[in-house]
Amino acid sequence: MKILSWLLVAAGISGLIGVRVLENDLFYDPFLHYFHEADKHIPFPSFEWGRLIAGYLFRFILNLFFSCIIIHFWFRNKAWTIQGAVLITLIFAITFPIYLYCIYGRFETGYLFSFYMRRFVIQPLILLLIIPMFYYRRHVRLGGGR
Repeated sequence: MKILSWLLVAAGISGLIGVRVLENDLFYDPFLHYFHEADKHIPFPSFEWGRLIAGYLFRFILNLFFSCIIIHFWFRNKAWTIQGAVLITLIFAITFPIYLYCIYGRFETGYLFSFYMRRFVIQPLILLLIIPMFYYRRHVRLGGGR
């Protein structure tokens, strides 16, 4: 059973990598090129709000799904999987409107600020904090934290 769990964790990681690798084909995001150029003086891209929001929501759902697979099969704890999903969703719920506001203001809030808000929206960065948090939690729960 342990081998199956690790294979599913690897599948979740592969899914996250796949989302990143196929981002140009899977998602409508005219800001991929804008931020990839790392030049804040290139013209602000034209876009459609509805398609943009739908694309970000679709990407979030895929990232959440693969992140939950990783958490669930790494720790084999349903409650922690739910907590991880809630934390990821909470971070997205905070950063997504901020990023949309940045877009609305044509990144006048700051190029780097907008860039990093976008990172929290499109990448599962919070997963990098959740995994060590759950490791620590397991360590303390098993009595190793004395």
